[in-house]
Amino acid sequence: MNIAAFEAFLKVMETGSISMAAEKLFITQPAVSKRIQSLEQFFNVRLFDSVGRNIQPTKAAERLLPQVQQWMNQLEDMHRDLSQSQSNIAGKLKIGTSHHIGLHHLAKQLQPFAQQYPQVELDVHFVDSEQALQLVLSGEIELAFLTLPPKPDPRLQHRVLWNDPLSFVVAPFHALAQQQQLRLEDLIAYPSLLPASNTYTSQITLAAFSKYGLKPHASMSTNPLESIRMLVSIGLGWSVLPQTLINEDLCILDLDVQLERQLGIVWHPDRSQSKAMQSLLNQLERLGSADI
Repeated sequence: MNIAAFEAFLKVMETGSISMAAEKLFITQPAVSKRIQSLEQFFNVRLFDSVGRNIQPTKAAERLLPQVQQWMNQLEDMHRDLSQSQSNIAGKLKIGTSHHIGLHHLAKQLQPFAQQYPQVELDVHFVDSEQALQLVLSGEIELAFLTLPPKPDPRLQHRVLWNDPLSFVVAPFHALAQQQQLRLEDLIAYPSLLPASNTYTSQITLAAFSKYGLKPHASMSTNPLESIRMLVSIGLGWSVLPQTLINEDLCILDLDVQLERQLGIVWHPDRSQSKAMQSLLNQLERLGSADI
């Protein structure tokens, strides 16, 4: 029995797939299967059932999952606590970031950090903001750069880094593009292209309509904002996008509605902080939100 077996179990539970777990762990599928089998033999239970080409976790696996997660978090905390006495700042720093922040904001922050602390291994996970928040809660990553939820999660600490204004946009040849002094009710007659309703950006948008008892007509939804920009640019509907994504292929609607989301970082106050994480937080504090 070793830690690698538990890591394989967690990855299979996370991805629902032996092959995807192997890809994330950079090992072969037989190696993942062998590690799962070692757990099954140790606990004398079956953890996964084969259903066609897929696998299904058993009740034993569901019961084991939170205990393994807690134990792995405690093990990582012990490692951090014992390493705090070391003078050098090194080791792996697991962070999450939304694709938009990673592409348009994060390089300015991580480049000087990576240069100042070359012994820190940055392990960056590109995920949706909502998933990043859950990864921080579960302890799988130390901190996340994300779109902050409209209502902050009281279990986490957060810091606003960027105020991100949002604009209603269409293709220049869209029927709404030439209209002036539009109201929200004018938009619901046309298809919208929004992220999934559970995303923070979509929640901000839908709340603006909900104030007036309105609900947009969604023709389709996709979470990556870069994909939404492309779909809007070919005339498939209107959407709400941050200023960083608006170019000559889009037209900002003449609409007297101000929307804004906040981008920032979240971390778990009850988890031990590595020196690398403390150093990154200190760097962000020194830069200040005005320079970020």
